[in-house]
Amino acid sequence: MSGPVVGVGADLLAQAVADQAVDVIRVDWRPPMPGTEADLATVALDPDRPAANATALERVLAVRARLVDVVPAHEALGLQPGEFLHAGPPIAWERASGPLRGALIGGAALEGLVAEPEDAVALFESGTSVSLEPCHHRRTVGPMAGVVTPSMWMWVLEDPATGARTHCTLNEGLGKVLRYGAYSPDVLARLRWMNDVLGPLLQHAVRAADPVDVTAILTQMLQMGDEAHNRNRAGTLMLLRDLVPAMVTSGAAPADVAEAVDFVGSNDHFFLNLAMPACKLALDAGRDVPGSTLVVAMSRNGTDFGIQVSGTGDEWFTGPAQVADGLYLGDFGPDDANPDIGDSAITETAGLGGFAMATAPAIVRFVGGTVPDALATTRRMREITLGDNPRWSIPVLEFAGVPTGIDVSAVCRTGILPQINTGMAGREAGVGQVGAGLVTPPAGIFPQALRRLAALARERAAARTPS
Repeated sequence: MSGPVVGVGADLLAQAVADQAVDVIRVDWRPPMPGTEADLATVALDPDRPAANATALERVLAVRARLVDVVPAHEALGLQPGEFLHAGPPIAWERASGPLRGALIGGAALEGLVAEPEDAVALFESGTSVSLEPCHHRRTVGPMAGVVTPSMWMWVLEDPATGARTHCTLNEGLGKVLRYGAYSPDVLARLRWMNDVLGPLLQHAVRAADPVDVTAILTQMLQMGDEAHNRNRAGTLMLLRDLVPAMVTSGAAPADVAEAVDFVGSNDHFFLNLAMPACKLALDAGRDVPGSTLVVAMSRNGTDFGIQVSGTGDEWFTGPAQVADGLYLGDFGPDDANPDIGDSAITETAGLGGFAMATAPAIVRFVGGTVPDALATTRRMREITLGDNPRWSIPVLEFAGVPTGIDVSAVCRTGILPQINTGMAGREAGVGQVGAGLVTPPAGIFPQALRRLAALARERAAARTPS
């Protein structure tokens, strides 16, 4: 026998050949997801797909996110009293999970729509003076429950080349906070302080300084051990470095400045709420390219997990959200955890978070697993992406760019699901955070999207065929 042997499938056979002093090239081949064969063939033969994916990915990689303002949601988004944004695909109160209900209850109390938080249940059950809408529908992303109300202050990010903008609320910290479904008096007091003190201070600092290059900070923080989803320590400190001088010279009361700086500096997750809209800004640029199989959003509302794809417009493909596997706080356990929730998987969609675990091996102490797992995860994600992002590189992997551009057809062809690092909210409204861990989307949503892509490919082919 001469030349190498390619081993596909069972490693036992490949090892047997290797034991005979034969070079073996091991290929981690897996059968496609059941029932996807015909749609995979249609999409693979779609003449529009290669150029469409190249165009979509090129647009994503070209975006540069800059922080240009901090304003209340009613100003940034035109959000009116009684209008609530939430994470994930569309959902009604009747199907809302515990943490989403808790965050909506707290949001209603924050806006003064009810005298007591508990009174908000009847308000949402009636549905007469309130409305729910996904953050993604307003060029916004929200971590965990993702609830946005008119008075909440928002980061405003912009791509200077196109003028496109995205938004996100300010990060409250960890534990018992609104985004995890808590709405106790101390949670509401913190939110009011953020509206009255922190938001205006940050607004002054952002407007007084040069625009903060969020994309550049993401580049640096990946070199410093962050993965920009559940580890944002370096990013938060770099943001403080850029904003503190203008905060100090703002003319605000020294006690307010000191409290604001301490709040941001002691909250390692503060930068997450900038990483998320930066990723959305990039991925929105890749939307609406006919024939493209690029995933432009992955999002969860605590009941459903949904994805959107470049070549299928604003359509959501949904399935049941999964409970993460990870580490729990205190006496909490799996029975206390709600299924996965939040828009923060936009980071993985852009190649960060679980896709960049190799940049942050220390993350395994927060979400579980081992350091070799972190490296293997990043390598595995390369098998389901269209390319990599050279701007965001991984030192331990010879500075290779993070795997970027989830390809629906590659997921269906390999059966490999995107890896997400996530926090875990308590199943019951009002509980707050119970842990953090690793989770994947429900497998069935990718064949759904593939089926639609195949149908659209056939429609385009029919339109090109002379009658």
